[in-house]
Amino acid sequence: MGKYLNIGLDGFASLRNGNYIDKSMLISYINDNLNTPDNLICVSRPRRFGKSSAIKMLAAYFDCTVNSHSLFDDLLISKTQAYSKFINSYNVICLDITWFITISNDINNVIDVLQKEVTDELAKAFPSVKRSFSLPEMIADIAEQTGTKFIILIDEWDALFREAKNNIELQKSYIKMLRGLFKNTHTDKSIAAAYMTGILPIKKYGTESALNNFDEFTMINPAPLSQYIGFTEEEVKSLCEKHSMDFSSMKNWYDGYVFGNLHIYNPKSVLDAIKRQSFSSYWTQTETYESLKHYINMNFDGLKLAVLFMLEGGRCNIITRKFQNDIININSKDDVLTLLVHLGYLAFDNNTDEVYIPNKEIEAEFRNVLEESDWHIVAGTVNSFAQFFSCSIDMAVQALPQGM
Repeated sequence: MGKYLNIGLDGFASLRNGNYIDKSMLISYINDNLNTPDNLICVSRPRRFGKSSAIKMLAAYFDCTVNSHSLFDDLLISKTQAYSKFINSYNVICLDITWFITISNDINNVIDVLQKEVTDELAKAFPSVKRSFSLPEMIADIAEQTGTKFIILIDEWDALFREAKNNIELQKSYIKMLRGLFKNTHTDKSIAAAYMTGILPIKKYGTESALNNFDEFTMINPAPLSQYIGFTEEEVKSLCEKHSMDFSSMKNWYDGYVFGNLHIYNPKSVLDAIKRQSFSSYWTQTETYESLKHYINMNFDGLKLAVLFMLEGGRCNIITRKFQNDIININSKDDVLTLLVHLGYLAFDNNTDEVYIPNKEIEAEFRNVLEESDWHIVAGTVNSFAQFFSCSIDMAVQALPQGM
């Protein structure tokens, strides 16, 4: 068992020991796309939505150095035709980008540290292959000389874009390495599949994605993987019955992310409510709301009024396509609202292109920001124009006195 190559069963085994919800049919989607042009997948969701749990599950299933039948034979994936064909059939490289940031003395050295750490391990596992300090090059050499293909799993793929948001050169080096892995002439011969997760979608440069050969499943457009990250309403109902929790209260506190006909709940909040037998703001306690306050206080195009409108139960139309998938190039109200969808602070209705505050937990976070700002002036004006809440936010902005 390695740190990065074939990491074993412990991570997924610990999940199975808890309140595990069966998300194994995600594996079926991966199996269906192994060694095809659709084998590169990126799933972006807010923090604590179960992204890392999916990585642990995939690592345990594909790892060719273990026997993981005991963890999967009772799950839904075991009923599929391809289950036995692909279980424990690949070498798996598992990378957590936040880990490499943590162990690097200087964030500028993260890419060098990552490549050295992983290629060191690959050199020990494949001693007949010439040592290289370039991860893409070494993977390509191993595949060529041994006929071995890899599954590559990357957790928190976008961490560098969040932790070193102003370090453009570092970001370019990182993208260059990823392109070396996934957009070269050797990729089809060396990579059976790749699965990346993060909070943000893959960054755009201008109108093009830096890795446009990835299929992306985001908070804006999550289908067909909607049900595999986060808890569905039926899964939450089952947990409530099992642990004698009131489902209507659970729904009021944590529901609101709707993908088509699916209602998706944040697993962190649901499981903490069950563990403590109490409803509260658990997800929002894992991160300061300073970032939320920062983006709202930009106040592009009446952004504060839009938030106040949504706090009254309203919805706002947005244009998502111009968002550059980073936290620096924020140039409009639409950019901020789209970013807040990806961060989990807003929900998005892709039938109407509207955003809204999803539930009581998130509403409390917005009200915290409201209380620590000078918004009482704007809020008073909004309350005096309550009749405009049935109109679009743009109409409400136009109706306000000049200078607001």
